[in-house]
Amino acid sequence: MKMNRILLPLSIALVFQALSLRGASLIEPGAKVRKLAGGMKFTEGPVWLPKQNKVVFSDIPNSKLMQWSEKDGLSTFRKSEQANGNILDLQGRIISCQHAARNVIRIGKDGKAKVLAERFDGKRFNSPNDVAVWKDGTLWFTDPPWGLRGPHEIPGHWVYKLDPATGNVDVLIKDLAMPNGIVFSPDGSRLYVADTGGHKRHPDPAFHKLPASITCYAVTKEGKRGKQLYKIKEGSDGMAVDVKGHLYTTHRHVHVYDVNGKKLETIEVPEGAANVCFGGKDYKTLFITARSSIYSVRLVHPGAISMRKK
Repeated sequence: MKMNRILLPLSIALVFQALSLRGASLIEPGAKVRKLAGGMKFTEGPVWLPKQNKVVFSDIPNSKLMQWSEKDGLSTFRKSEQANGNILDLQGRIISCQHAARNVIRIGKDGKAKVLAERFDGKRFNSPNDVAVWKDGTLWFTDPPWGLRGPHEIPGHWVYKLDPATGNVDVLIKDLAMPNGIVFSPDGSRLYVADTGGHKRHPDPAFHKLPASITCYAVTKEGKRGKQLYKIKEGSDGMAVDVKGHLYTTHRHVHVYDVNGKKLETIEVPEGAANVCFGGKDYKTLFITARSSIYSVRLVHPGAISMRKK
């Protein structure tokens, strides 16, 4: 009996210590993952359109951009050439990476699409996958071969920087196997790039067995990629950050990391998560594209996208 009296307070103390180490959940109290719509083939690239109060996302195999709003539900936004990642530029226009067309386009306010880039050094991209916008308006994007149906023209899977004002394209990173999701920290001083790991489709066998990872790089004040700061030993598809700098990744479920790369929480999703974005009027809703569906969950902190000057 005496031993039980000793063990009970000790076990209670350990429970509270564990809760303290984990910290408070980043999910809004009482909130649950909610299925918004289903019936698609493979969803990707969610982006929130604040003026229209709706989320637009890709249904890659069906070559469509879909749209969902609380008021009108699900419908087709426009046709695409197997668009994957989408984001808004600093003027609020949709930037889209298209697998089948192997290009990066901008969809104007009039609905017309303009090709911003489709080649580097005269050679066609593999199949642009995901894109992030730096604070000067340049577009940083990944180029794995997932949508490539023919041979490589470029001898690698690289990460690029595109200046939409001039059309100039520079290579930023060449040493990743399958670069995928890409996102900046709230202040633009860090760049996160996900690598889904080695694959035999890489033209260089040296890359076939590289492990999946997420690399955090410094970004200079001039907008150049700086040194590697750290690496998370887990891959991801699309990613997003909130105003506190927490990194939200997608690898089966949604995983949340702090600014030092420590995992804080996992948000379980019924289908395999592929990408995420923040939206809603207060930007505290996390939209999650996952296989045939789109989901949402309410969070404590708004997305970093909310910090943009309106």
